[in-house]
Amino acid sequence: MIRAYKFLLRPTRGQAAALAEMLRDHCSLYNAALQERRDAYRHVSQTTVRYGDQSAQLKAIRMGDPERQGRWSFSSQQATLRRLDKAFAAFFRRVKACEAPGYPRFKGVGHFDSVTFPRDGDGCRWDSFAHGQRSRVRLQGIGHIRVHQHRPVHGRVKTITVKREGRRWYVVLTCDNVPAGGMPPTGEVIGIDMGVVHFLTTSDGEHVANPRFLEAMAEDLSEAQRHLATFPKRTRQRTKKHRAAARQVAKLHARIRRQRLDFHHKTARALVRDHDVIAHERLNTAGMTKAPAPRADPDTDGSFLPNGAAAKAGLNRSILDAGWAQFLGILANKAESAGRLVASVDARNTSCTCPVCGHVARENRVTQARFQCQACDFTANADHVGATNVLNRAGLALCSVG
Repeated sequence: MIRAYKFLLRPTRGQAAALAEMLRDHCSLYNAALQERRDAYRHVSQTTVRYGDQSAQLKAIRMGDPERQGRWSFSSQQATLRRLDKAFAAFFRRVKACEAPGYPRFKGVGHFDSVTFPRDGDGCRWDSFAHGQRSRVRLQGIGHIRVHQHRPVHGRVKTITVKREGRRWYVVLTCDNVPAGGMPPTGEVIGIDMGVVHFLTTSDGEHVANPRFLEAMAEDLSEAQRHLATFPKRTRQRTKKHRAAARQVAKLHARIRRQRLDFHHKTARALVRDHDVIAHERLNTAGMTKAPAPRADPDTDGSFLPNGAAAKAGLNRSILDAGWAQFLGILANKAESAGRLVASVDARNTSCTCPVCGHVARENRVTQARFQCQACDFTANADHVGATNVLNRAGLALCSVG
């Protein structure tokens, strides 16, 4: 099993400056490699420059610029060139599939936030805590950096990535041969129904409240965004005050993201700990949060009819704030590690189907919270009915497979 571990770095002030220089120099290498590919295709008879050609030039580049490129790990620079090569491979794949191509762009220093070391011991070394010492990661050109290791690392460390998020630095370890930490069986199965009023409702009738982290921080975030918008465009990215305002907005967004991630991990952990089988709806979050298409007015050229975009925007914001896709991904990963089973079922009509008689009708869901079957007069909470139907469908699917 492959697993990633993310730990907070605690660099000194000098080490933080060196980490920023490392990102800047790798960003410069990325942009130079991109420029070389563009120039070769445009001016040298549409010549294609590949990863092997650019990797072969690294030795000369390092010798020509020992202060910037020569001080960093050779393998990490190769990983940066592979990153560009993957971007071009994805670009050509989208072109062949007649999708929006998205040509690779130059990276600004503030948007190039990670450097990967492809192998532990080559330009980097992970030193987990032993003999009462603190955990550290050693990076070529920087030295040993303290790591806040909040949980043990299992398996063999393969790649190490240093990442910047705002003013924080993290190290991400990718490990293979990680043993599955199986949990003792409980004999319990459960179905869950995702929502925005309640984050989820279980087939046992339990409601998990929706914390609405974005809504809770909406006032502070709006104030920070209004302050950022007061700077005229001609001075943006040029003044110290504007950079501070942009950092404040990013800081609030990062806090919301961390709160949501922590909530998802804890909720998924509780479900995996207490149940052997967990069933959920197969949700297309991207389609559910898609903006409605404009409705042209046939009587007036250039005019449009109301299409409910404002109301849909509020629902989209609530769905994205709940973060269903992230939660279901975390749930699947934790279940795999614990030896549990997660089953996804078709989400259609789960809240409109009577679990007693099987009658399907939109009229069965009287309100957002109340379900009343028009055939047998069965009454219950609508979210509880949805979770029960999810569990029933998962049971039928597992029986048919078995």
